[in-house]
Amino acid sequence: MSRWQGVVLSLIGLTATIWLGLSGQLALYIHPRYFVFTVIMAVIAGVLALAAFALVPGTSDAPDDGHTHDGDAHTDADGPSDGHGSRWGWVWPAGSVLTIIAAVVALLILPPSTLTTATVAQRDLNGSASALTLKAPALPGKGDYSAFTVRDWASLLRSGAGQDFFADKTATVTGFISADKTDPNVFFVTRFVVTCCAVDAQPIGVPVYHPGWQNDFKTDSWVTVTSSFRANPNAASPEAIVLIPDSIKSTSQPAQPYVY
Repeated sequence: MSRWQGVVLSLIGLTATIWLGLSGQLALYIHPRYFVFTVIMAVIAGVLALAAFALVPGTSDAPDDGHTHDGDAHTDADGPSDGHGSRWGWVWPAGSVLTIIAAVVALLILPPSTLTTATVAQRDLNGSASALTLKAPALPGKGDYSAFTVRDWASLLRSGAGQDFFADKTATVTGFISADKTDPNVFFVTRFVVTCCAVDAQPIGVPVYHPGWQNDFKTDSWVTVTSSFRANPNAASPEAIVLIPDSIKSTSQPAQPYVY
């Protein structure tokens, strides 16, 4: 049973990996540049797992020679053995079956999900850990900032560019809502930047000043904000420059929720 459990669990994980790769959802876990390599290695691993199970013999009980040996007859705390092993012998097979069922549900039935504000709370939004992901973008020669992403604007804000720089610029950003810990009137349009995989994902965001936003939107909901930059009405806020939109549009999560 233990041999079957290992092979089945391996095949479940490998099947989930291949399915995510073919459906394009592997991007929820790793950078797209690793897609082909990951799927190929998953196929190879599946073949090797099956080959190892088929070619390596399992252990078997010694043959019964019809004689009684010392220690063959024994008792346990609950009474004499009935010749079929402990009365709790079903626990290990049942546990193996439950483990396999749990793996099937977690990897093949439940839909894959993106990182959320729960992860943002554990990592430093726009902080020092994001230094490599917040490299300032090259400024467009003709002043067309329409292609700028959350990452681009967050990088410029973090670089210390003053209000004069942002005065005539309009941003359109899409991301999920995460609350500002220091100002209840501000939330961040947030995305995760992935360098290798979801483990190293770093949250970045553009601050939006919108009093009462909690009444209209939930954290983790996706929105698109189009607005110019202005000075934050709350002078005590660490976010000196914010977006102050007239309206905020709810949107669905994009096929590629992360930024690479």
